[in-house]
Amino acid sequence: ATQGRKPSGQRTRTTADLFLTQGLPVSFIATANPPVIGAEQPVQNHPWFPAVSLHDLRNVCLLDGTVTPNRLRHALLNALDNVNGELRAFRVQHEAQGHANLTAVPCEQLDGTSANVARYLRAVYAHVQADMAEAYRDIDTTPSGEGKTERVREKIEAKIEEHRRTMRWALSDLLAIPRTSVELI
Repeated sequence: ATQGRKPSGQRTRTTADLFLTQGLPVSFIATANPPVIGAEQPVQNHPWFPAVSLHDLRNVCLLDGTVTPNRLRHALLNALDNVNGELRAFRVQHEAQGHANLTAVPCEQLDGTSANVARYLRAVYAHVQADMAEAYRDIDTTPSGEGKTERVREKIEAKIEEHRRTMRWALSDLLAIPRTSVELI
């Protein structure tokens, strides 16, 4: 009955209390550390498209060590296959015009990088994030209680749709096709 309390009625100080009084951040979510930089086997992309670093992918997409190297590799290969497939005609057209790679296709520069490369990476990263969200949505970490499970699943589904939309828009921007959002009534 007095667990966590001192006999005088005062609460026992926890490690979290000590961190808070020192102004230090406290996290109650345990995460697995990602693999050491360079420990993951690099993924070879089609030579016309930019290389995709697994380390950068993990950082940009906030993927920690709970996503195993094999799962991430599989999701990245799937994303490269799909994104490169959607850009096949674009690549062939620009190769015929003499552009050695995506970076050589004339476009604006953003922070010293081709905007097309940024769009390409955004499409690939969004595809990976959608795949990861789909793969992990069946893991039972949902709260119990009336309606909570359904609300959490709806949020996950919305996040998956958001990643797919980001991918579609990045591809549309890269191909200079106007974005379109259609909702069925």
